[in-house]
Amino acid sequence: MSDNVTMDHLWTPWRYAYVTSADSTVRAGVPAALSAWPGDLGCVFCNLIASIDFAIAQGMEQNKAEEAGGLILRGTQCFICLNAFPYSSGHVLLMPYAHLDRLAGLPVEAAHELMDLAQKTERVLDRVYRPHGFNFGLNVGRSAGAGVAGHVHLHAMPRWMGDTSFITTVAETRVLPEDLKTTWRRVREAFAEIESEK
Repeated sequence: MSDNVTMDHLWTPWRYAYVTSADSTVRAGVPAALSAWPGDLGCVFCNLIASIDFAIAQGMEQNKAEEAGGLILRGTQCFICLNAFPYSSGHVLLMPYAHLDRLAGLPVEAAHELMDLAQKTERVLDRVYRPHGFNFGLNVGRSAGAGVAGHVHLHAMPRWMGDTSFITTVAETRVLPEDLKTTWRRVREAFAEIESEK
């Protein structure tokens, strides 16, 4: 083995936000562009929606505030946002506005809307990405794998045959062909198209 062995570098700039989110001064779920919001509800999702609404109330254009927060769609009981640390392009999260930690705790109206939005999300992701399949999943409780155990949420993501590579296993790195701003725009536009076709 030569002393002149070189190491390849894999640049993953999007991981910086994840790595630095461990900083206790950063309020979970509050994007930098929305940091004027003075609160902290102790939940990434509650903080996200509150910081978006605060920015709008303070005069930020609604579209800009929602883009900054990755908010895709608002329902009556639930909303859809981007996963800030996606497993694949198009990975979104659906959840109730109410801070509830159990699926069984959802009011019937919220549970029905969550499923209605999941069906729309499948149609949108199919239209935008043309995947071979989908993952829809709930992890209820930390021991079940919930990264945010206090606020129940449904993951939705497109999947393709052979879409995982060795990099996820050996380097804990995701290979995403699309940045989050592009994903937000494409998915949001597709939701608007589906709504206009009714």
